[in-house]
Amino acid sequence: MPKTTKAGKAKESELPSTLQRSGEYAQETFAKTYDSAMEQYHDEKRAHQTAFAALKHTHEKVGDHWEPKDRKDWGPSDEHAEQGRNSTAPTASGVDAKASKAHLYELAQRLDVPGRSSMTKAELVEALQKANDRASAKARKDG
Repeated sequence: MPKTTKAGKAKESELPSTLQRSGEYAQETFAKTYDSAMEQYHDEKRAHQTAFAALKHTHEKVGDHWEPKDRKDWGPSDEHAEQGRNSTAPTASGVDAKASKAHLYELAQRLDVPGRSSMTKAELVEALQKANDRASAKARKDG
């Protein structure tokens, strides 16, 4: 099922829940990429993966939604996204693992991650992944 209307707008009801709670640009990035990938690959799973890969170049997951990266930070969010779909590198699940430690720390503050002040960059990425997963699960339950 197409994720965009004939006018090119995202169909919110067709989007993953984290995108339903995100801005219009994130929704349209995902939806347009998904529709294009479906035309090319005729495979829902691959279209879904392609759409999330495109989204991760311009957005990062923060809690239960996606937020735009600073334009200067656009690009792959982790080694998996950088290497492509057949990569064996672990994914950071939407956390921008290539962001600065200061940026990751700021997100950890916003999400009230305990112990953040003594964490390494890798530990912050992992803690943010867990905080995002918890926030998304809570939003689905409450929503």
